Amino acid sequence: MCCPSEQTMIEGKLARMSGIQKLEFNMMNRTLGVWHELPDTLSIEAAVSSLGMHAEPLTTDGKAFNSDAPQAAQIASPRKSTWWKLILSGAGAVAAEVLHFTNAAPEWVVAVVALFAIVLCGPATYKKGWISLKHLNLNINALMSIAVTGAVLIGQWPEAAMVMFLFTVAELIEARSLDRARNAIKGLMDLSPERATVRQPDGSWLEVDVKTVEIDALVRVRPGERIGLDGVVSSGNSTVNQAPITGESLPIEKTVDDPVYAGSINESGSFEYRVTAEASNTTLARIIHAVEEAQSSRAPTQRFVDQFAKIYTPAVFFFALAIAVLPPLFIGGLWTDWIYRALVLLVVACPCALVISTPVSIVSGLAAAARKGILVKGGVYLEIGAKLSFVALDKTGTITHGKPVQTDYIPLAEISELAPQIIAASLGGRSDHPVSQAITKQAALDASMLKSVESFEALPGRGVKGNVEGQLYHLGNHRLIEELGLCTPQLKASLNRLERQGKTVVALSNATQVIALFAVADTVKDSSQTAIKELHELGIKTMMLTGDNSHTAQAIAQQVGIDEARGNLLPADKLLAIGESQNSGHVVGMVGDGINDAPALAKSQIGFAMAAAGTGTAIETADVALMDDDLRKIPAFVRLSRQTATVLKQNIAFALGVKAVFLVFTLMGLATMWMAVFADVGVSLLVVLNGLRLLKK
Repeated sequence: MCCPSEQTMIEGKLARMSGIQKLEFNMMNRTLGVWHELPDTLSIEAAVSSLGMHAEPLTTDGKAFNSDAPQAAQIASPRKSTWWKLILSGAGAVAAEVLHFTNAAPEWVVAVVALFAIVLCGPATYKKGWISLKHLNLNINALMSIAVTGAVLIGQWPEAAMVMFLFTVAELIEARSLDRARNAIKGLMDLSPERATVRQPDGSWLEVDVKTVEIDALVRVRPGERIGLDGVVSSGNSTVNQAPITGESLPIEKTVDDPVYAGSINESGSFEYRVTAEASNTTLARIIHAVEEAQSSRAPTQRFVDQFAKIYTPAVFFFALAIAVLPPLFIGGLWTDWIYRALVLLVVACPCALVISTPVSIVSGLAAAARKGILVKGGVYLEIGAKLSFVALDKTGTITHGKPVQTDYIPLAEISELAPQIIAASLGGRSDHPVSQAITKQAALDASMLKSVESFEALPGRGVKGNVEGQLYHLGNHRLIEELGLCTPQLKASLNRLERQGKTVVALSNATQVIALFAVADTVKDSSQTAIKELHELGIKTMMLTGDNSHTAQAIAQQVGIDEARGNLLPADKLLAIGESQNSGHVVGMVGDGINDAPALAKSQIGFAMAAAGTGTAIETADVALMDDDLRKIPAFVRLSRQTATVLKQNIAFALGVKAVFLVFTLMGLATMWMAVFADVGVSLLVVLNGLRLLKK
């Protein structure tokens, strides 16, 4: 598939076949997904072959594009045997032009030389053009075949030869340029090595294919090696360059129990790690899968351009037909003159430059984002990102490190059963919330001292509860204490005093009273303040949405420069806050951990998930996944989105503008056919190169 119009041909052919359920085209990778109920793919391959194309079934090895397929190799890199034909064709076209211009030879000699040039480089174009015409599909090959044939019939032999030669050369250059966009994605697949050194049952070490390595296997990594699979360090320490996965510019120190990711580079030291994911399910594999799916999903601009092209192409064809016929019939123009103008118009009006510009720009933007550690799940989000005007952020793990520490312990009542610290640590140990974990960690109790918790229940946005040795206890925030009716004026004063210090206060209570207060403080990431500043410079307003108390929310917001902060929010409250911003006319992005903030992430136009490298759920559910905890990737994404939008507008305006100028020149009789080739294929090449600029961002 070299042109979107060929997609239309394939779609029309296969859609009529019984047993075909669904078709999914990826023009950039030239792949077609077919959902069917047929016993094999032979009838599908035959149907595609009848359209003059070759279908190569791909293996299901986790790669959506098999770059080793013979046909794919031929498309990307023409065989050497074609180059000598192209050189001879060019020489023949130039010779025909010189002989015609100097009158150094009879016209029949010029015709023979020109025909020689056309025969050498034109058969492929004519074959594709004939098949397209048989299926009433007007792609560039059909239009070029008509134009060259028409030029020959009216005696414009040198120009016909030069047009066919220039078109063939331009097509090859454009194909090479498109390969750069394809290879940008394919480069992700090459990050992970094919082999790894794995410990065998007898204690020896053997280098094996990573696809055969099972979970919990022990893998050894030497200095300078790429890590083949996701895992957790079991022994040794080193510094690892995770830039290919997370976009982090500096190597990360790794020691026992630290995670490592396939595709990252071990820079110094040697270590062993235990595998936590098979080769097909590593973080890198999920990134590749997500980027490939993102290529298949069309952005709004691309859908508009495709629909426009379906109307534009036949309209131009009939307009050219009218140009060839009407002036000679009604105003006495020369038939050869107006037919020539119509042929020039056919060449210059082909929409290839317009259609190819959008997927190239989108794929380049997706690849550039992936290199920065930003996983964008579709071109639609790149376009929405350019319009982003409001960003809402969760606090814990997003603006802060998400690893708070206990700073205060205030006992309020004596109980005869257990020490409040033991009760709080037992309840907190059952929760995955960072605040609860901080209380458990501060208690520093031996596991045997923790009490079993029965009827444990998490209370979203408020805390937890459970029975410890037959007694019901609650461990939660200010809001929970208010709901339980246990908040006295004296207690409220203590809570307010701690909260004004920017601390999160957790109260332990039984059925009748609050037993103790635990104050926990989280530290702000160094990058958060810079990220918020950059968002403001981009004209984007910010708001923090957190389940923590309002005082803590305000203190953190003031520290990092956030415009507005709301505390004591349940997940449903965050959802309402997102809706309010959208109703005010804002395009809203929500930044969270991808799990607790799921409703708000789904409600926003773009959901950003933090720490995607640590959670497969984030990669699966987020619209945009940030492969580390650095908030500065949000403004980086917005800048890239705006650059992509600018390139899209430039390409569309340039393609349409050049065609409009040449349309006027053609009607005035000032444009020649070889100029039309430059106007069409030359513009296609320029918009492709302009789109590829995004790879350098």
